[in-house]
Amino acid sequence: MDNTKKIKSLFELQSAPENILRLRNSSYKERLKKIKSILHFILNESNHKQIAEALYKDLRKPNEEVITTEISPIILTIKEVTKNLKYWMRDEHVPSPITMVGMSSHIKYESKGNVLIISPWNYPFQLTIYPLIYAIASGNTVIIKPSEIASHTSSIINSMIKALFTENEVAVIEGGQETSTELLKLPFNHIHFTGSPRVGKIVMEAAAKNLSGITLELGGKSPVIIDGTTNMKTTAQKIAWGKTMNSGQTCIAPDFALIKKEHLATFEKEFISAVNKFYNPNQKGIENAEEYGRMVNENNFERVVNLLNDAKEKGATIVYGGKIDKTQKFIEPTLITNITLDMKIMQDEIFGPLLPVITFQKNEEVIQLLQKMPSPLALYVMSKKQKVIDYFLNNTVSGGSCINEVMLTSVNPSLPFGGVNNSGLGKTGGKHSFKDFSNQRGIVKNSLGNSLKFIYPPFNKKIFKYFKKIVRL
Repeated sequence: MDNTKKIKSLFELQSAPENILRLRNSSYKERLKKIKSILHFILNESNHKQIAEALYKDLRKPNEEVITTEISPIILTIKEVTKNLKYWMRDEHVPSPITMVGMSSHIKYESKGNVLIISPWNYPFQLTIYPLIYAIASGNTVIIKPSEIASHTSSIINSMIKALFTENEVAVIEGGQETSTELLKLPFNHIHFTGSPRVGKIVMEAAAKNLSGITLELGGKSPVIIDGTTNMKTTAQKIAWGKTMNSGQTCIAPDFALIKKEHLATFEKEFISAVNKFYNPNQKGIENAEEYGRMVNENNFERVVNLLNDAKEKGATIVYGGKIDKTQKFIEPTLITNITLDMKIMQDEIFGPLLPVITFQKNEEVIQLLQKMPSPLALYVMSKKQKVIDYFLNNTVSGGSCINEVMLTSVNPSLPFGGVNNSGLGKTGGKHSFKDFSNQRGIVKNSLGNSLKFIYPPFNKKIFKYFKKIVRL
């Protein structure tokens, strides 16, 4: 069976009305049993080792980073769902206006039906399993299309899903762009896509043809604004960590820095110190550090190198780093100044360990610059002054923000995570994810018979006079 026929057959299997209804009406215990099977799989020592090995082969992620960024978030998510799913699934009673006397109103959370998850390569395990957990929690069938770029992780995900689920509930379809194209032709009830804004537009266009619901978790150029009032050593360490983790291949990584001109030299010194502390404490070279990852493939390596070369050709200064090794897909953490907006590094999301730095003197300059750019997935402000923090928050738009931190916008499940405009559509995290994969059906129930007879013709003028007083017309 070729891939097109396989995809169609699988879609029809999962979309069978009796199958959709069975999962829609499943209890929270049934759903939790499936979700906890993922947890048991991950906690198995042999399976954990295979996941770590796959991520090392794909991105050279050290085991510690696998634990903190790929495994732990899934474990914590499952614990969050286990704790709350029973309550999330309950009907949510809402007030009714006085004009609906004798009636009650509530929201019923029910599955959307069949869901497609297209996951990325940068955190290929976490960003596949995370939406899967919530799709199951909401009672949906799921087809997963993992990234072919992270092929080793894709393979272990496929093996895991086959071991834990039947195809009529959850299945994996591996393949490249052609596979994604075929999947997007089908009328899924909801599509969850994580990736670039460029591909996000393609996914959204395809979804529109079938009026499929859609969640887009994209990216963008997330700025970090530094006014110099915070401890510069601590600030530089946070930014260096956010920029270099996973070799900069993180959608909410600080993409570029904006700093008060008089604090640039101090920041440069502390940033360099932080990078060396993280990856070069023994002066053996960052390329030899086990803690430092690699670009996922040659295409992405070349793309980031081209951004660096373009900046240099247009007058940028390499303050630190710049070393590359194509054979290892290695790019050294690199600090760059004398940046201008015509450089490609300021036009495209970097998705690599390059940190361009732009200086400013007045806060208004920052706003003027950011208003010329698409709304980012995250915006970071490093300041002790609440007035300054409020100014930047009130005059910018972003999916989320951290104050005196970076990269933590997705950690708290009580907060909505997602982009705005160019950086995404829809919000996830905790109950937000449950709602995202659920149809929120509004229900009105009348317990007093025909209490609204007065709205039927012929109209009683006396009653309508009273009605107008109630609604203050």
